[in-house]
Amino acid sequence: MAIPTGGKAPDFTLKRKTADGVVDVKLSDNFGQRNTVILFFPLAFTGVCTREMCDLSGGGLAAYESLNAAVYAVSVDSPFAQEAWALKERITLPLLSDLNKKTAEAYGVLLHDLLGLGSVSARAAFVVDQDGLIRYSEQTPTPKDLPNFAAIQQALKTL
Repeated sequence: MAIPTGGKAPDFTLKRKTADGVVDVKLSDNFGQRNTVILFFPLAFTGVCTREMCDLSGGGLAAYESLNAAVYAVSVDSPFAQEAWALKERITLPLLSDLNKKTAEAYGVLLHDLLGLGSVSARAAFVVDQDGLIRYSEQTPTPKDLPNFAAIQQALKTL
């Protein structure tokens, strides 16, 4: 079950593959500067995950930027698999690797066995404000369901 709103967001340092190599992205680097939307998704190269990330990359990110929010997408895939997927599908939002699954576990969204494939993150969304507090928390009923993006944006508008 996803951790609830109101508490301090678990900080993380996750890997991201960029043109400069593999770099660290730390949630708390945004504190005091901007809000953060964290989107957990099960696996790269799957239909629903591809649709979600392509929709956001295809113009949806501007709405979040106008609300002073960074958007991170997190999965248990390696940063190299994420990069290959991003290049193939033209995904532009930052994809962060939770290969050791500790961040999904800290946020309460680790599915311990999906279709016999092992542990992956559930599809979930969190809004973290500039003070590091969780202001929106959602885990979708199934990995096939998308988060409520209108509710996420509404949460950001109140910050």
